[in-house]
Amino acid sequence: MNKKTVLITGASRGIGRAIAKLFAENNYNVVINYNKSENEAKELQNYLTNKGYSARIFKADVSNVNEVNSLVNYTIGQFEKIDVLINNAGISKTNLFTDISYDEWNEIMNVNLNGVFYTTKKALQYMLPEMSGKIINISSIWGMVGGSFEVHYSASKAAIIGMTKALAKELGPSNINVNCIAPGVIKTDMLNNVSDDTLDILKEETPLMKLGSPEDIAKCALFLASEGGDFLTGQVISPNGGFVI
Repeated sequence: MNKKTVLITGASRGIGRAIAKLFAENNYNVVINYNKSENEAKELQNYLTNKGYSARIFKADVSNVNEVNSLVNYTIGQFEKIDVLINNAGISKTNLFTDISYDEWNEIMNVNLNGVFYTTKKALQYMLPEMSGKIINISSIWGMVGGSFEVHYSASKAAIIGMTKALAKELGPSNINVNCIAPGVIKTDMLNNVSDDTLDILKEETPLMKLGSPEDIAKCALFLASEGGDFLTGQVISPNGGFVI
């Protein structure tokens, strides 16, 4: 049986890293995209290849369409196809709305939203002729309900949800599934600047009384990519411990 291939953007750290590890462990060829975290990407590739898994790394800024095209072409050159695309790359900033600069707004939109558009558009050049594929977009609970002091981040993640639903309708006849994962509060580097008191409050506001892990999101992505997710498309699945119900 031929291995399937997954391309994961922003896969050197956090949620993307957990996704890459889990898919590799489940017999996928894994292409790990990174932009600035070269050392982390190389370390992850070495970790996976030393265990006998199939992993490649490729540097690309997802907000740059030419670099994205090179990333997708590299994946095809290595493995001939893309069975699963996971649009995970993203950045987060907090600011009072009236203090958000135009440059800050554009940076968030270029990475979080345009990156999904560029990568998906290029990957579909190869998925559509095959009449097969799974696209999984990583949004956020703040894209569902909005986050105070994160209007630009929330807007970018809400747009991903809208894109997911519309594209699922368009690509359904081509046997391509498009779904969205909207994680809750997850223990990643994005929480490094959050105080312990605030983290305790977030735990208390979560019915399961704990924060999520990157592995929780990775398991959800693997399910959507598996045969178990074959009849799911246009859906927003939110592993959030009950934080948003």
